[in-house]
Amino acid sequence: MTPLLSLFGKPWIWSWLAAFIVWFLTIMVTLGASTLGLSQAALTFAAFSVVVGIGQMFVITLGPGNIDLSVPATMTLAGTVALKLMNVENGMILPGLLITVVIGLVVGLGNYALIKALRIPPIIATLSMSFIVQSAAIWTNRGLRIKPPSMLAEFTTSNTLGVPNVAIVALFISMLAWFLLEKTIYGRWISAIGQSMPAARMAGIPVDGTRFVTYLFCAMLAALAGYLLACFSGGAALNMGSEYLLMSIAVVVIGGTAVAGGDSNVPGIWGASLFMFLVVSMLNTYGVGAGIRLIMTGLIIISVIMLAGGRRAGMR
Repeated sequence: MTPLLSLFGKPWIWSWLAAFIVWFLTIMVTLGASTLGLSQAALTFAAFSVVVGIGQMFVITLGPGNIDLSVPATMTLAGTVALKLMNVENGMILPGLLITVVIGLVVGLGNYALIKALRIPPIIATLSMSFIVQSAAIWTNRGLRIKPPSMLAEFTTSNTLGVPNVAIVALFISMLAWFLLEKTIYGRWISAIGQSMPAARMAGIPVDGTRFVTYLFCAMLAALAGYLLACFSGGAALNMGSEYLLMSIAVVVIGGTAVAGGDSNVPGIWGASLFMFLVVSMLNTYGVGAGIRLIMTGLIIISVIMLAGGRRAGMR
């Protein structure tokens, strides 16, 4: 097999190829005048999808039925509580980050406690937890919109050598995720559980402990994304995480991670996140109406998934 065919056999290449095509079609309208701005905007907004998408990818890799629907509520609660604790003071940035991590740990613990103790499907358990977390966010927020500390607001909205800082944070998290999946026994355990949970138990893999840690990790990343998003947008809103419910799942699927479990794909998360932002930007640039834009977005996503899926099947 030639290197080119081998490259096209990678499941993540299709999301990146789709993102590049959409990016090219968008800048064609402006004859390249918006290239830098569009690229930086794509990296910025894709970064949030990458962070929550990586957490969701870990959970989905555990196998069929594993999914975390508490991501949006966790983002909202973490962003709200962190901003209230920091109270616009730069000296409180670290405590705000620590409370964000704690919220993620508590939500992750609650998610798996419901899954394990009540023996209900993860989709039901995490949905139930999301109502509890969202209620806590509403009680905490009470209609207030507190601004983030100036240093944190500047950091999340600035660039380093032309690359958005939030994208750099997402890149570090991606590198950590890749290392965990590819270079540690924990990553091998996740893949083994996703391929066959009974077989994993027979092999002596600590299935319950691995699933528990994975749900904790997903909730912590959702909380961190909420922390960054609240600081980037200038405050925490009660609907700030709503679009990331389907987004966190879509970027995993489009990125080439096996929905059936047992196979993850970190590079694909980036390609899919960039694609999701760019396709909306392209349709807006071309002046497509909201209704048609939603239909075309759905059709484009389905086409990418079908093309990637069919191609992978043909490569086997």
